[in-house]
Amino acid sequence: MRYLIFADIHGNLEALQAVLDLARNKKIDHYLFLGDLVGYGASPNEVIEVISKLQPLSLVRGNHDKAVAGLESTDMFNPVAATAIEWTRNHIQPESKEFLVNLKKGPVRLGRSLTLCHGAPFDEDYYIFGEFDAAEAFNHLKTAIGLFGHTHFPVVYSLKQGYLEGQLLVGNVQIYLEPEVHYLINPGSVGQPRDRNPLASCGIFDSERRTFELYRLKYDIPGAQRKILAAKLPPSLAERLSLGI
Repeated sequence: MRYLIFADIHGNLEALQAVLDLARNKKIDHYLFLGDLVGYGASPNEVIEVISKLQPLSLVRGNHDKAVAGLESTDMFNPVAATAIEWTRNHIQPESKEFLVNLKKGPVRLGRSLTLCHGAPFDEDYYIFGEFDAAEAFNHLKTAIGLFGHTHFPVVYSLKQGYLEGQLLVGNVQIYLEPEVHYLINPGSVGQPRDRNPLASCGIFDSERRTFELYRLKYDIPGAQRKILAAKLPPSLAERLSLGI
C-alpha cells in the first residue's frame, strides 16, 4: 500500500493542488490527512470540497478545524490566527462546517501498524517539538508508527531499544523504516510550512517497501497570497507563505 501522508493545509488550495498532482502521479492507494483543513488561508470551502471527494480517505481533526466548527474557542490562539478563524467562520458554507463538525478526534488507529494524530497520541492539541515530547508520545503509542502534524515541521523520531533520536527532514528525502523500530513521523505542512522552506510539504509511506519519502513541491504562492489579501485577511499570512515561516 502507498499512503499519501499530509497535514495542515490551512485553506491553501494552490498548495493542496500541487500535493494531489503528486498523488496522482505516484498512484496513491490511501489518503491519510492529519488535521487542519482550514485557518489562515482564503479557500476553506474549496479545500474541504476537494478533500471530501478523496477515496479512500482517513483523517482526524485539527485545532483550527475545531475552532471554525465552533467546537473550541479562540482564547488560546494568537491574534492573527484568531482573526483568520473568525473570517473563516463568517465565510464557510453550511456543508463545509458540517464536514468539520463531523471530523474524528485523534488518535485514530488504522489497522495494526498506523496511528493518526494531529498533535500527540495522548492529546490532540499537544505540540511534539523535540525528543522530550516524542518520548511522552511513544509512551502512549499503540502501533509501530505514529503520524502527526500540528507543528508544521517535517521530522522523524525513532525509538530503537530504548534509544530515541529525532531527525529534521530537509528537502526531498527517503527513509527506510526498520521493522523492529517505532517511529513518529510528521510530513510537514501542505499550506503553511514553517521550516524556512516555502515549498508545500507531504510524504508517501510505502508499507511493502517500508519507506517514507518526503516531498517538497512548488505551487502558485503568488496566487495564494493574492487571495489572502483580496479577502482582507492579515497581510502577514500572505507574506509568510513566501518565507516558509
